Amino acid sequence: MKSKTILTMLAMAAMSLTAFAADGGEVYKAKCASCHGADGAGAMAKKMGSRDLNSAEFQKSSDAEITAVIAKGKGKMPGYEGKISADDTTAVTKYLRTLKK
Repeated sequence: MKSKTILTMLAMAAMSLTAFAADGGEVYKAKCASCHGADGAGAMAKKMGSRDLNSAEFQKSSDAEITAVIAKGKGKMPGYEGKISADDTTAVTKYLRTLKK
């Protein structure tokens, strides 16, 4: 009986943690879309020299490269290290993969 209770408690804890998992789309919408646009092809970012985030060229970037740009910034884009969590950065990187053309 005790093992079922422990397993139930562990399952509930895991579900609770999942509820707090970063939503890359929401973080993107809040922090990135104002420049990069909802679809990753924002006019503001293009004016500042950024690539279309759903282009084949951008999508060839490794996850590590994308994560580094989000954290440290590049060109006129500010870095978000210390402003968003590492989990949020990873979630945004995963979300950007969904923007493929």
